[in-house]
Amino acid sequence: MKKTISLIAFITVLISCNTELDINTNPDSLDPSNAPLSAQLPAGITGIVGPEGAGMAIFGGFWSQFWTQSNGANQFKDIDNYSAGTADYNFIWDSMFDGLGDIRNVKRKALAEGNWNYYLIATTLEVQASQILTDMYGDIPYKEANNSSITSPKFNTGQEVYAYMIEDLDDALSKNLSESFGEVPGNDDLIFGGNMQNWKKFANTLKLKIYIRQTNSSNATAANAAITQMLNDNVEFLSVDASMTQFVDEINQSNPLFEYIERRLNVATNLRMSRTLSSFLDENSDSRKTKYYEAGNALNQGDYTNGVGSGTIAIVNLKATTPVLLMSKEESLFLQSEAKLRNNDTTSAKNLYEAAVNSNFSRYNLSGSSYLTGVYAFPDAGTFEEKLETLITQKWIASFPGNGYESFFEKNRTGYPKTSTVPQTSSSYVPGQFAYAVNGTTNGSFPKRIVYPLSERNANPNSPVLVSITTPIWWE
Repeated sequence: MKKTISLIAFITVLISCNTELDINTNPDSLDPSNAPLSAQLPAGITGIVGPEGAGMAIFGGFWSQFWTQSNGANQFKDIDNYSAGTADYNFIWDSMFDGLGDIRNVKRKALAEGNWNYYLIATTLEVQASQILTDMYGDIPYKEANNSSITSPKFNTGQEVYAYMIEDLDDALSKNLSESFGEVPGNDDLIFGGNMQNWKKFANTLKLKIYIRQTNSSNATAANAAITQMLNDNVEFLSVDASMTQFVDEINQSNPLFEYIERRLNVATNLRMSRTLSSFLDENSDSRKTKYYEAGNALNQGDYTNGVGSGTIAIVNLKATTPVLLMSKEESLFLQSEAKLRNNDTTSAKNLYEAAVNSNFSRYNLSGSSYLTGVYAFPDAGTFEEKLETLITQKWIASFPGNGYESFFEKNRTGYPKTSTVPQTSSSYVPGQFAYAVNGTTNGSFPKRIVYPLSERNANPNSPVLVSITTPIWWE
């Protein structure tokens, strides 16, 4: 178990781009059976917040085309041109599973003690992190992961992981929290401060996300039926952010993405405004643009060899105190909106869509009302696909800056925003359409996943055969 909730350990790993952490053994120096749950939970939360808030956010921002590699730096060219390989960014996988090790220690101890509060919290966190891992990598260790007696955990297929996640959430949600024994979560719960109703809603919303993500897969019929059942049962979904907010503008204590880009790399100008998102915001006179980017011009996606001076290209606006959102209020509302849309309740879908858009504008102290009666109006008379495109496009914008991995998954699932058939230099380019990176290395194919890290392939003989970065995830 980690002995501090500081993100310094993760940031140190991030800079070196390698780590000695190993998901196949227990790296923690303290016996989790003797440590109180309230001491282990913060370590688990910060353990997943670090890699999600920095490494995953960086990949997501590039592949959701929020930003592109600076033409005056080199740090992320391999992400921007789709060439990141097995020797790159091992820290994301290793750190995520290290954090999951703490979370699973909490889960095992809570189950043994009958502490259903901590059991629900740990299970929800386990599923939240595992969903991102399996959606980004494909097959992952799940059932045998973070077990000190299993040195080479089996990889479960993505479909298996999805089934297990639902099974585990259902199990945790079935427990009677009023009969929970032992400690009561409070300040050690860095997400909801011990509010168990919010944890139940978060777990329900994760279930909804898991079902929705399968709606274009071979499991579509069962997933749609499950969505309908949740709506018929009047299940309560998340109505607030599930976030870690305790960041301050001090070294090692700030938002992980800010900490890495602004402090540790010491190249605050590395992430530059992509023409993809910025052109859409310009086209619609969207006031969020000034909150997302500093003043300057846009760079075509992946055009880091452009000779324009770096000072003329807008920098991404990052803040030290920005929360890390495990799930935003907006994401929950967009998920609910799509669920209603798939159940032919257009009125509810529209209301939830508008609430989501308004919530995102409010996050920046802006008003979205005029947009919802104008350029962002819900297409009441449109087709299902037109309604879905409107919804997913706004979900994409609302994922900025730290949750771009989710809009990347949604682009792969739905095809929205659409992909441009012309380069961004063309007068025919449609603002907001995804463009293949100018310096892309995959012959016109977009990335679909991060490839397995060398650290895991060397340590675990059960690692799957390596597949291309352009190989789709099973649900696509």
